Amino acid sequence: MTIWDAIILGIVEGLTEFLPVSSTGHLTITSKILGQQIDDPAITAFTAVIQFGAIAAVVLFMWKDIRTYAAAWFKGLRHPEYRGEFDHRMGWFVIVGSLPICVVGFVFRDLISGPLRSMWWVAGSLIGWSFVMVAAERLGSKARPLTRITLIDAVVMGVIQCLALIPGVSRSGATITAGLFRGLDRVAATKMAFLLGIPALVGAAVFQLPEALKGDVGVVPVVVGTIVSFVVGYASVAWLIKFVAKHTTEVFAFYRILLGIVILILLATSTITAT
Repeated sequence: MTIWDAIILGIVEGLTEFLPVSSTGHLTITSKILGQQIDDPAITAFTAVIQFGAIAAVVLFMWKDIRTYAAAWFKGLRHPEYRGEFDHRMGWFVIVGSLPICVVGFVFRDLISGPLRSMWWVAGSLIGWSFVMVAAERLGSKARPLTRITLIDAVVMGVIQCLALIPGVSRSGATITAGLFRGLDRVAATKMAFLLGIPALVGAAVFQLPEALKGDVGVVPVVVGTIVSFVVGYASVAWLIKFVAKHTTEVFAFYRILLGIVILILLATSTITAT
């Protein structure tokens, strides 16, 4: 992998990690265009590790909230009288909501990094999940702010987040959609998706780091890709929060459908191969 390849993939990761368009799907597509072997464990590991940049971006953007929830959670552990406060409960919501994808991701790690790394899966997931996103926008009440989130909301969003292990579904798209179905407003669903994404992304990146460094990718491309994903990711996160405050997420669903159709056409005409 060249430095330019790493920069391009870092840009794609930063742009798409928190947008509901599937960063894994876009990274798979981009890697394919760059001539990479998309089912190569080293390439799969590289795309997971550069998520460190996107993780750092969202942590920096939401640092005030994260610090508040963490402090309240630890305070509640020591002092029972604080356990009913929202900030303390949010700490538990994030922890509990993050557990499903950690377990499922570990159990099915070989399937995720192998057979599912196919352009057919990417195209089908891009299109299929788009209809679920549209349904959530049109059927969800979008009546509850983040301060009214419940443990059930967190668990449902955490379980649905597991579907993002299928390339093309989108982790943020899955969790935002689940939040909308649960009646959260778009900003609340998006912020919760960000919070649930931090443990999931950290776990995936740490687990894949040894594979990325020992493969043919090299240390320098990994570092470059991570830095680029951080810079682009911060801008992407800031933009998305402002966007969902006033606009529907259906525009992302329509884009996903169009992209999925293009990929299917390219596959059907043998312009590109599935792996």
